[in-house]
Amino acid sequence: MADVATLVEQARQGRPRAVARLITLVENAAPELREVMAALAPYSGRAYTVGLTGSPGVGKSTSTSALVSAYRRLGRRVGVLAVDPSSPFSGGALLGDRVRMQEHATDPEVFIRSMATRGHLGGLAWAAPQALRVLDGAGCDVILVETVGVGQSEVEVAAQADTAVVLLAPGMGDGIQAAKAGILEIGDVFVVNKADRDGADATARELNHMLGLGESRQAGDWRPPIVKTVAARGEGVDELVEALEKHRGWLAETGELDARRRRRAAQEVEAITLAALRARIGDLHGDRHLDALAGQVAAGELDPYAAADRLVAELTS
Repeated sequence: MADVATLVEQARQGRPRAVARLITLVENAAPELREVMAALAPYSGRAYTVGLTGSPGVGKSTSTSALVSAYRRLGRRVGVLAVDPSSPFSGGALLGDRVRMQEHATDPEVFIRSMATRGHLGGLAWAAPQALRVLDGAGCDVILVETVGVGQSEVEVAAQADTAVVLLAPGMGDGIQAAKAGILEIGDVFVVNKADRDGADATARELNHMLGLGESRQAGDWRPPIVKTVAARGEGVDELVEALEKHRGWLAETGELDARRRRRAAQEVEAITLAALRARIGDLHGDRHLDALAGQVAAGELDPYAAADRLVAELTS
């Protein structure tokens, strides 16, 4: 395998194999990961990241593919991170590279990668932030993050994206589901896909009504637009791109883009720190000090909080 510096240089040149190898290092938490992140740091922060979420069946993959086509017409290099459910046997992505996106497979300016959730709650792989850094460093202008779309913890997509797109479809009870799952709060742009079906206008009206009920916006705040699309035919996709670009402009003008990216970086640093501390705690499992603390807690001589405080003091001394 090529050294990290060579892989990063090849990724910067847009070579898919090098990008794939770097993301594999990320997924496997390889020893070279620190070196990879250090090498990519100077090239980070340029890409515009769009997260797409919604219930299964609303057309996320089709919409993602349509957005890839639209951005390619604008001359942008596009990266797609499709987060899939994990196989219970291999831990790998069940859906693999999405069939609906294969039309872009031969385009050297498009990189599509499926990642497994590996049981991570929220539908986003734990390695997603670092994988996004790889795509960003590889010169992608736009990165589309498509989530699994299962469960109420899908709101996690908002933490990884500059702009969060929530997709709904008529006839699926998505209005009630949206209110229940709390995705009304995270959506920057709402899409009613499959708008050629009966009930599309009613779904849009219901969504608009619910957004109005929850409003407590000040002058200059972003008002999430509702865009109707038929992604399978490419209808409404240009309007969706226009809405995304407007939101991107608003983020830049208000300073919210920098604020979101700072929050994202803070969460990433915190996650890495906690992982390191867990590893150190794991090293202490056979330690007599931890065993002694556990014995005191079990005997009622010490409460678990006091024991934890002593353990933290031990780890940080």
